[in-house]
Formats: sequence, structure tokens, C-alpha cells
Amino acid sequence: MRVEYKTVSLADQVFERLEAEILSGKYQRGEVVTELQLCAELGVSRTPVREALRRLSQEHLIEDSPRGTVVLGVVRKDFEDMCAIRLRIEGLAVRGFIDNLTDDSLRQLREAVEFQEFYLNKSDPDHIKAMDSRFHELIYQNCGSAILCDTLAPLHKKVQKFRRLSIEQSGRAETSVKEHRAIYEAIAAKDADLAERLMNEHVGNAMRTIIEKEL
Repeated sequence: MRVEYKTVSLADQVFERLEAEILSGKYQRGEVVTELQLCAELGVSRTPVREALRRLSQEHLIEDSPRGTVVLGVVRKDFEDMCAIRLRIEGLAVRGFIDNLTDDSLRQLREAVEFQEFYLNKSDPDHIKAMDSRFHELIYQNCGSAILCDTLAPLHKKVQKFRRLSIEQSGRAETSVKEHRAIYEAIAAKDADLAERLMNEHVGNAMRTIIEKEL
């Protein structure tokens, strides 16, 4: 049986696009979407859309109902649960990063912080958010544990909408970048206890800012 690589690739692209638009709030919770509607909007056939909807259902971002396919998105309880998980295990990822530290991984982490500081001076929230993701993903990917990476990376992606709200809060972007700089310095000093504590404070601060001001 011949594998249709082009079809698989297109399905992945459709999934990534729809996932991002659900997480960013383009599709609101409770909104009904149809295959035909999405095909028209994206300019693709029903096969990649159907596959993308199946995967979105597995991610609990949509569900079937008598009215059709309904958008679930990420709500406050989801956000609180994801932060609770991150508060308990992101520190483990930081410790793993230090245990597996290389000159290259440390350099990449430093560059992510420096780019955040650069974009902060430019008042560019989109690039600040991108570098925020880069900072955390580097820690996950280099922590030496596929289990931790596979657990934390999807959670970080799912709070994308809320992380942008946090970054756009007055003063929060500057504070977040300073927190990343402090975490980086602790990692560079190989102070695992300090790095873990600072990471937990960082996640907790972002969570409280969003819950208090937005949710």
C-alpha cells in the first residue's frame, strides 16, 4: 500500500492551523463548526479536515454534539489544572536540564532570553511570546526525559491564549523576562535548587496574573 505523504502533510498543516485558531480564541467555546465550512475557509478537501477534527477531538478541544462539532477550547478550570501540573513537574525539567547541560543547550537558552529582552525593548508581544515558548521548550527538550517533555510541551501549547493575555498585562512582560533571566543565571551556575524554585515562582506568578485579571 502506497503512503500518500502529501495528504498526511496537509492533514498535519490543517490540524496545526485549527489548533492554533482554537487556542487563540478565533473559534469561541460553544461555536459549531462543520467540515464543509472549514474546507471552504482553508481551501482544502474534506479528508485532511476530517483527520484534523479527529485529532482535535482527541485533544479535547472539540466534541461532537446533536448540533454538530462544538468548540471546547481551554477554559479556566483547564488552565488551573494545567498550571497545577506545571507547578509540580516543571521544576523537575529544570533539574534535568542542568543534569544534561551542554555548552550548546546553555547557549540556546541564553539566546532565547536575550531575544526576549530585545523584543521587550521593541514592545513586540508576538515575538516576546514566541521566545517565551522557545525558552520553555528548550528546557523540556533537553531535560533528558521524553516523558516530561511529552507531558509539558502540549500543556505549554494549550495555554497559548492565556500566556498572550499574561504577556499583554501591564508590566507582566517585563517581569516575565526578568524571571527568565534569573532562571537562566541559576541554570548557568548549576544551582538546581534555586532554578527549580525560580521556575515554580515564574509559573505561579503567570497563573495568578491571568486568574486575577482575565478569568
